[in-house]
Amino acid sequence: MRGPIDYVQAIAAFTIDSATDLKPRLNRMKSNQSMDTATQILRIVDEVLSLNGRSAGFTRNTLLLGAIPELDSMAVVSLLTAFEDRLGLLIDDDDIDGATFASIGSLTDFVTARLMPSPAQ
Repeated sequence: MRGPIDYVQAIAAFTIDSATDLKPRLNRMKSNQSMDTATQILRIVDEVLSLNGRSAGFTRNTLLLGAIPELDSMAVVSLLTAFEDRLGLLIDDDDIDGATFASIGSLTDFVTARLMPSPAQ
């Protein structure tokens, strides 16, 4: 029969092993977060603009505003609303300008910057 100290040592050893195993997983999750955000943005763009999968071939350099006919002023509003609803963002009208929608890269950078917690938090 084990004593209470044996159980405490076993739990401590398990906790240390679990934390050691968890750290690499957390690091992988952090590194994949920006990729996941980019993928989410592409999915939202594809859906809102009804591109039927065309966004799968988009890169950061893919031009948007003026290059994709589906991206008109109403689509910009719909995209912003979708980002707010699906990603939990709050986007102020003053934060938006033409450069935001210049390319997939600029749009991704804009959304990603708003997903990151501010230094005050």
